[in-house]
Amino acid sequence: MEEVVFVRDEKGEVTPTIENFYKFCGIGKLMAVKCNKCGRLFVPPRVVCPDCYSSSFRWIELSGKGKLQSYSVVHIGPKKFASKTPYTIGIVKMEEGVSLPSLILSDKNGDIEIGIDLVVDFEAPQSDDWPKWPRYLFRPAKKT
Repeated sequence: MEEVVFVRDEKGEVTPTIENFYKFCGIGKLMAVKCNKCGRLFVPPRVVCPDCYSSSFRWIELSGKGKLQSYSVVHIGPKKFASKTPYTIGIVKMEEGVSLPSLILSDKNGDIEIGIDLVVDFEAPQSDDWPKWPRYLFRPAKKT
């Protein structure tokens, strides 16, 4: 396996960039950044907190568990995704309180509905063309 090299600042800290976010996805970690001043979480990461204007952040790993807030089934997708139609995209509210957009994968038609429990999963880049980075996606949680 290829070693993951993160972009770091002059102190050696992993910088809060989209590139580093997707590098974490490549090693199976869904990460957010947390503002060291006010505690707000961000996914995707950003370099300045819009609440307190701090630029001091630390990475935290999210639980990978969330609930579906909203979704749409795409029947006619953009050219790069046309072969994947129909597919479901949605907004997932994580246990930690942040919401993020995602592809929602399901084995059965009809088991996608607002409020279902979801868990994160990861995919390697699909081709040498766009998108080049590994990506996160969500699947319905297994019922126990």
